[in-house]
Amino acid sequence: MVFFTPCRKAGPGSGKAILKVMGIRRAAEFASLAGAMLMVSAGTAWAAATEATALPEDAVVGGYVPMQPTEGKGMPTPGAIGFQTQYSPIGEYGQWMHNWVLLPIIAAISLLVLFLLIWVMGRYRAKANPNPSRTSHNTVIEVIWTLLPVLVLLGIAVPSMRLLANQYETAPEGAFTVKVTGYQWYWGYTYPDYGGFEVISNMLPEDEALAAGEPTQLAVDKRMVVPAGVPIRIQTIGADVIHSFAIPSLWFKLDAVPGRLNEKVMFIKEPGVYYGQCMELCGARHGFMPIAVEALPMAEFEQWVLEQPGGLLGTEADPELEVPTQQPESAIPGAAGAPRPDSALEEDVDAAEPATTEA
Repeated sequence: MVFFTPCRKAGPGSGKAILKVMGIRRAAEFASLAGAMLMVSAGTAWAAATEATALPEDAVVGGYVPMQPTEGKGMPTPGAIGFQTQYSPIGEYGQWMHNWVLLPIIAAISLLVLFLLIWVMGRYRAKANPNPSRTSHNTVIEVIWTLLPVLVLLGIAVPSMRLLANQYETAPEGAFTVKVTGYQWYWGYTYPDYGGFEVISNMLPEDEALAAGEPTQLAVDKRMVVPAGVPIRIQTIGADVIHSFAIPSLWFKLDAVPGRLNEKVMFIKEPGVYYGQCMELCGARHGFMPIAVEALPMAEFEQWVLEQPGGLLGTEADPELEVPTQQPESAIPGAAGAPRPDSALEEDVDAAEPATTEA
C-alpha cells in the first residue's frame, strides 16, 4: 500500500485533495486485492476439480486391457447339443456341412431303415405268412441298394474333400506367424515376425477365474493375442510329448509333435475371446492346460505387441539377437521350465569340473 504525507507548504485546500487521492488509491488497491483473492479462489477450485478427475499415477493411457469374454461366445455352454457357433470361414462351412448335409442324410437313412424293419416284422411275420417265400434274389432291389449308397457317398465326398482341402491350404504371402509350443502342462506362444518374444500361458486357479469373470478351467493368465480379420500362420511343436492345439469355435486343431513343425492357417472373423484345450493325452495334468485366444483389431494388437518385452512392429527375430523372453513357470517337478532341484545343479557342477590326478 502507498501512503501520502502532507507537505508543509501545502495550501488550505490541499488536505482535502490529498485525502481524495488517498481514497482513490486505497479503493484501487482494495479492488486489486479483491481481484487477486478471486483469482486465488478460482485457481484453488480448478486445482481441486482437476485433482478429483485426474487419472491414477499408474494408469496407462491407451494401454492394452484384456478383453472381457462374451458369455456363450467361443466357449462351451451347459446343455448345448452340436458344434459351438463358428467364427472362422472354414468353421462356418464345416458347420453348414454337418447341419445341412450330414444330418439330413443320417436322419433319412435312419428313418428308412426303421421303416423297413417295422414293415418286414409286420408284413412277413409267421402268422401272416404260414408259407414263407423262397425268393433267393431280386435284381432290381440289388441294383437299388448298391447304387443308392454309392450316390450317398458321392454326395458326402464332394463337400468333404473341399472341407479337407480348405483346412490345409498354404498360408498366403504376408500372413504373420505364431509358433505354439506345447509343454507339460502349459503353452508357449512365440511371435517371430514381431521381435521374437514369447508369452507363457498357464491355467488360472478357479477363484481367480471367477473373479475375472471367465470360465473355470479355461481361463489363463496370459492369452495368445492375434489380430482379427487376417490370416495367421500357426506353427506347432511339442517340447516334451505330443500335445494338440485345438479351439472348437474356430474349427482349428493341430498336433504339436516333438521334433516336427506342423503348420496350419487360422482366420478369425471378428474380435473376441475363444477358448480351447489340449486334445491329446499328454500326462497327469493333460486336462489342465487350456487355451485362450484373444482376437483384437489390428491397431489394438500392435499396441499389445509394443507393450511386450522385446515386441517390435514389422521386424523379424534376429537369430543372433538375444530377445528377452518370459521364463516358463511350472509347479510340476521335472516339467519343462520348472526349477531344478539343488542336487541336480550340484551334479552338473561336479560333472563340469575337470578331473585331477595326483602326480
